[in-house]
Amino acid sequence: MTKKEILRQIVPPVLWKGLGFGWNKARAFKARLIKVCPAIAPRSGQDLGVYWDSEMAALLETWGEGNAWVEIQFLMVNCKGKVLDIACGTGKTIEKLASFQDLELHGFDISDFLIQKAIDRGIAKERLKVCDATKTGYETDAFDCSYSIGSLEHFTEEGIAQFISETCRITRHGSYHMIPVSRTGKDEGWIKTYQSYHNNSVAWWEKQFRRVYKNVYIIDSRWEDDISLGKWIICFKEGE
Repeated sequence: MTKKEILRQIVPPVLWKGLGFGWNKARAFKARLIKVCPAIAPRSGQDLGVYWDSEMAALLETWGEGNAWVEIQFLMVNCKGKVLDIACGTGKTIEKLASFQDLELHGFDISDFLIQKAIDRGIAKERLKVCDATKTGYETDAFDCSYSIGSLEHFTEEGIAQFISETCRITRHGSYHMIPVSRTGKDEGWIKTYQSYHNNSVAWWEKQFRRVYKNVYIIDSRWEDDISLGKWIICFKEGE
C-alpha cells in the first residue's frame, strides 16, 4: 500500500480535498488527531471526538469555498423567516448568509467547542445551541427552513432516520441537505477512515428521505473528492 493510500484510509472525505500538503505534514496531522482524540469509535458508532479538535475547526473555516457555501446562498435567496443551520460548526455558513436581511439565522452543534468559536466570530449567543441533531429540543415548526452541510453522512443508519424525522418536525417548509454519494453509484456502506461515514448511492439516500418527506428533489453540488460526489437533497412537506 502506498503512502497516499495509507493517508486516504485515515482521513474522511470532508478533509481529504482540503489537506493540500505533503506526506510529512499529513503524518504529523494524523499524530495530532490521535493525540487529541485517541478513542476510535466502533464501526457501528459515530466518531465524535474530532469535533473538539482545533485542526478540524481550522479546516471547517475554508472547506466549502467555491462549492457548498456558494450553493447554500442560491438555495436561501428565496427563503424568509427563521432558518436553522444544523450542525453549524464554527458558524462560517451562518456568517456567509448574514447579509440576507429576510433571514433570522440560528444554529446548533453537538460540540460546545465549535459553538464557542461561532460565538467568538460574533454570532449572537442566544441564536446558538449545543444539542444533538437527533433530539434538538426545539418546538415543532420552530423554523421556516433548515439546512445541513456535510454532516448527515456521519450518523449511523438509525441516527440518519432520527435526524431526518427531527428536522422535519422542527421545520415548517423546506429543508436542504448537502451530502456525499459514492462515485461508483453503489452502496459502499459505513466506511471507516478516521471518521466513520456512509458512502452510498443517490437511490439509497433518496429512500431515507422519502420515508419522511413527500416531495424530495436531488441536485448536483460542485463539491467532490476522490471517492464521492456532492449532492443536495431538497425536501418539502406534503402540500408544499
